Amino acid sequence: MSLNSIIKKFLPKDKVFYSIFEQVGANLQEMGNAFRAAIEETNETKRTQMLRALEDGEHKNDDLTHKIFVELGQNFITPFDREDIHYLATSLDDVADFIYASSKKMVNYQVKNIDNYMRDMVIVIQSAIVALDKALHELRNMKNLRAITEACVLINSLENQADDLLDNAIINLFASSTDAIELVKLKDIYQDMEIITDKCEDAANVIESIIIKYA
Repeated sequence: MSLNSIIKKFLPKDKVFYSIFEQVGANLQEMGNAFRAAIEETNETKRTQMLRALEDGEHKNDDLTHKIFVELGQNFITPFDREDIHYLATSLDDVADFIYASSKKMVNYQVKNIDNYMRDMVIVIQSAIVALDKALHELRNMKNLRAITEACVLINSLENQADDLLDNAIINLFASSTDAIELVKLKDIYQDMEIITDKCEDAANVIESIIIKYA
């Protein structure tokens, strides 16, 4: 092996990691937009098709996460801590997983009536993903730390909003539902939707940790 080849092997491939994380952010945005569009769709048949299509986004995110792990295995030097890269990739993958889990349960449970709690929750989810995508793009050069911090603070605030929505949804559900099976189904969906914002917050916490260490 030539000296140049050895040197290249140990040089940090910043652009590779940043590029993949940006692709993850873009994919999550597409999933968030599609999830909201599906929930706002009034035609049940079309809504079901749109919800099922979210599986493609989840698979795409799995592939991108795998690429990050492959790069971790092949590169001795990384742009920031290997553990942070791993935690960030895992948290982002969890966002995609729970979007798909929520959509899959809506299909499997044959939810016919989309209520205002689901509509409000998906708006919060979409907003959190937009903020997360912004923070991911700013990681590439870390020149605009305020933008990263503001995005992370916004995600934390949106997660609190999702908590409140979940509480109100469950209170209303137990106060108004007389169908035990329907109650269990809706409660399960509400909780999965709220977990999406938890996972966005987990990713934001990793990003904040990274800028504290390296900014």
